[in-house]
Amino acid sequence: MTGAMFFLCISMKGERQMEDKKMEDKQIVDLYWARSESAISETAVKYEKYFHYIAFGILREEEDAKECVNDTYLQAWKAMPVNKPEHLNTFLGKITRNLALNTVESKQAQKRGSGQVVLVLEELDECLPGRNHVEEEVEGKLLTEAINRFLEGIPEHSRNVFVRRYWYLSPVKEIAQEYGMGQSHVKMLLMRTRQQLKQYLEKEGML
Repeated sequence: MTGAMFFLCISMKGERQMEDKKMEDKQIVDLYWARSESAISETAVKYEKYFHYIAFGILREEEDAKECVNDTYLQAWKAMPVNKPEHLNTFLGKITRNLALNTVESKQAQKRGSGQVVLVLEELDECLPGRNHVEEEVEGKLLTEAINRFLEGIPEHSRNVFVRRYWYLSPVKEIAQEYGMGQSHVKMLLMRTRQQLKQYLEKEGML
């Protein structure tokens, strides 16, 4: 497994909130802990569009995205009350994203050199370390924390573009349209940020 896969665990700090304000997250978490089935319906009311955005961005297939969203609720039900997340949108967003990536892998829908998943991981290979299975378990959290510290220290615009590409796996064309930039500008910004990340991780002793 490449070091790029650690990026599955980064936070989404700096990104705009995408869900409507409904029931407070703490209240929803409390419903899960009480094993109330209304936890799922309240989660859907607040976050279903957000889950679909993540899933469809990776899978590009409506039916697969819907299935991934439905599986998110099941996984959330299983994950709590063992976990009591402070940031519910980040916690659930990670579940949706990982389910979508697992779907890509299981269906072998991506071929070498094509598809956003492959492209994104290849881009990140240049600045993230590879690890064996044992090292992954020990060092994965440290790498995640280092990446988050790096993201907090760069300009908000650069951070948002970087997260949009490497968390949501958005195509460069979509990022350019969303932020009113040329595609070449987006590519250059991403390249510079990857170089900065590599230098930061080297300084932190992660590379």
